[in-house]
Amino acid sequence: MDRLIEFILNHYLLSLALAVVTFLLIQDLFESLFNKFKALSPLLAVVKMNASDAIIIDVREPHEFIKGAIENAINVPLAKLENQLGELAQHKDHPVIVVCQTGTRSVPACKTLTKAGFSDVYNIIGGMQSWEENKLPIKIASKNKN
Repeated sequence: MDRLIEFILNHYLLSLALAVVTFLLIQDLFESLFNKFKALSPLLAVVKMNASDAIIIDVREPHEFIKGAIENAINVPLAKLENQLGELAQHKDHPVIVVCQTGTRSVPACKTLTKAGFSDVYNIIGGMQSWEENKLPIKIASKNKN
């Protein structure tokens, strides 16, 4: 025990780093256990889309969305999601699949949707980046909209 205390005192930065990383891992574990939404891989998302009348919400910015998106996805940027919940309310009882570019913006979007009463919410792990890595189809928006 004395050697452990001596190590901690001699290597306080390493000890602090270990404590911080451990705390963050435990926090992430608890957060994922208590989430009311589920995570899906891109391939499982395709299965979910084909098996049900799932709605896809893309929370990327419009300039990202027009470069390529999932077919029939609704573009609602994360910053505008809370303001557009009323328009999305008609889909509360449908499965809702949320996607962003890398999977980071879709997590807060999923939390917002579950708090708003959406019952069946899914997050695509890795976002559009993972979708494209799996060579799944994307729709590129036409730049010449009339």
